[in-house]
Formats: sequence, C-alpha cells, structure tokens
Amino acid sequence: MKKTILIVDDSKEIREIVKTTLDADLFKVYEASNGSRAIESAKKYKPDLIIMDVIMPGQIDGIDAITQIKNSEELNSCQIIILTGSEQDRKEEGLAAGAVDFVYKPFSPLDLLEKIDQCLGMK
Repeated sequence: MKKTILIVDDSKEIREIVKTTLDADLFKVYEASNGSRAIESAKKYKPDLIIMDVIMPGQIDGIDAITQIKNSEELNSCQIIILTGSEQDRKEEGLAAGAVDFVYKPFSPLDLLEKIDQCLGMK
C-alpha cells in the first residue's frame, strides 16, 4: 500500500521538486501552500508524513501548523520533516513542536529520500 505524503511549502517550485523526487509507485502525494491549508489537508488526507516549510505567509506558519497537527488526536501519529532555509533556532523550535527531522534548503534529493525512508520505516 502506498504511503501518503503531504508537501507544504509556499513555493510551488519547491513543492514540484520534492514531488518529482518521490517515487509515484511508493507514495501518494498531496500539496499545500501555507500552514492553514496544511492543517486542512492533513485532516482530510491523514498523511503518513508531512514535509513542512517553516516560514510561510499567513497567520499560521510551519511551526504553528506542526504544533496544531501534533496536538490533534487524529493526526499526532503523523511524522513531520522540516524543510527549511531558515536559521538554526527555527529548526530547534520545529523539533520542539513535534517534527522528527529536518532538511535544509537547498537540499539533496537523495538526503531527503533517506530521511523519508527512515521516518516511514522503509529502510
């Protein structure tokens, strides 16, 4: 059965790069462009993994979205990887909110795939 991944980034280009990196035979992929949509999509699709940008426009940034998702009884088992070009302190904040790992932009597709495999227990 395919694992479900939600890619959350305000940059359509980044979402496309991540989506292209993922094997369509292994993953069902959904996208969201901000924190509010991330929460809505997570509730709708119940992803196994969310790849979350930290800094996004709108009232709910990536850290807030992680916090809300991890505090939701129906979603708290979802694994979250932070994908960010942000400073170190935001990474720590994201991990404290409930993310399990991080990848800095620009990223190596192979590194991202390795982290996804580790998070989903596919290795």
